[in-house]
Amino acid sequence: MTFAFIRHGQTDWNLHKQLQGSTDIPLNATGREQAHAAAASLARSDWDAIVSSPLSRARETAQIIADDLGIELGPAYDELIERHYGEAEGVVEAEAELKWPGKTAPGIETLDSVVQRGRSALSRIADDYGDDNVLIVCHGTIIRYTLAALAGRPIDAIINGSVATFHRVDGVWQVLSVNDQTLEAARS
Repeated sequence: MTFAFIRHGQTDWNLHKQLQGSTDIPLNATGREQAHAAAASLARSDWDAIVSSPLSRARETAQIIADDLGIELGPAYDELIERHYGEAEGVVEAEAELKWPGKTAPGIETLDSVVQRGRSALSRIADDYGDDNVLIVCHGTIIRYTLAALAGRPIDAIINGSVATFHRVDGVWQVLSVNDQTLEAARS
């Protein structure tokens, strides 16, 4: 079983560096192009299923990839929704950092909660899909911190439309690549 996290394509809020979190912002034209590019890079491997966060930017990215790869779009998992940024949602990141240093805005979801949701989603997807190879379209923060927990080390920012692969061996998740680079290359 191999899984791949794919960060949804760009939105206008990504473009303007606004924290979007769990606010449902649609893809823009660049985001749709990034979804097609992700599908092209994924076409070199065999994928059995694709699932996503229920937010429209993730679902549309997943649908584009599913169509390009000729696989059916599977269900949305609520656990894959992006981190809720509380009062900082919609605020430009630099302004949010000045007002709430270290992402401490009122109502912000803890990173522990994000990682717990990410791990829970992986368990549900593994239970639902058995040994299938599954693509999972979701969001930068949940991907970044879930992968960091699996890899046992920090992971840098996750790029829109990028792919990160990992698999489970003897019940242990192993991260293979991040941002379309092997984990070793991503370290340098």
